[in-house]
Amino acid sequence: MLDLNDTFSEKLNRILDLKLEQQRNEQPPRDYLGASRMGVTCGRALQYEYMNTLKDVDKGFSGRSLRIFEMGHAIEEMTREWLRQIGFTIVTHKNGNPIGFATAGERIKGHVDGVILEAPSELRMTFPALWECKSMNSKSWNATALKGVREAHPTYAVQMAVYQAYVPGLAETPALFTAVNKDTAELYHELVPFDASLAQEASDRAVQILKEAETEHLYPRITTDRTSFLCRFCAWFKTCWQIESS
Repeated sequence: MLDLNDTFSEKLNRILDLKLEQQRNEQPPRDYLGASRMGVTCGRALQYEYMNTLKDVDKGFSGRSLRIFEMGHAIEEMTREWLRQIGFTIVTHKNGNPIGFATAGERIKGHVDGVILEAPSELRMTFPALWECKSMNSKSWNATALKGVREAHPTYAVQMAVYQAYVPGLAETPALFTAVNKDTAELYHELVPFDASLAQEASDRAVQILKEAETEHLYPRITTDRTSFLCRFCAWFKTCWQIESS
């Protein structure tokens, strides 16, 4: 609702936010586990997400959050074009369809940011190779550049491993991970070899989560300590812990 005391800028932004939120609310909820979510730390939280369980306080995504998501997509497109300008061939579709995978009756699936077919020869890359691009703030980007994607962002590492495992031809070559600093436009690139054990672990857990959902059982919590940092900010904290005490 607009406030008559809002400034012109605030009024305009609120109108924009309301439209974005309306468009988001009109989208049907996901009925599958996405590869980008398979690395979520707590399996039970991932099950709640898959089952579209009502959050403790569900305000939906704010207009600002939705703008951030859209910026991420735009940055990905820009970065893809920058790479193409220096000799990369990156494809996102095959036979008119987005490149990706679907398994377990299409209850586990995802689409890649791109598949690299060519790159400057001095990079000595092998092909085809998965390309994954993420935009980050400075703090997150600095951690990634210092520690590498596997340590700084395990969820992204799982996502890449799953794509490499399920999209034909990608398991034999390292993926190219690109991180874009949204604050400074710095770029970090890392070649990430296929981690078969990580992909298998994530796939096994995802299948188990689907089975638990079918039988109305809950996947084990990640901790037995309800005061854990891992639980405190979970969207289903009250829902999860009240079940046990009832």
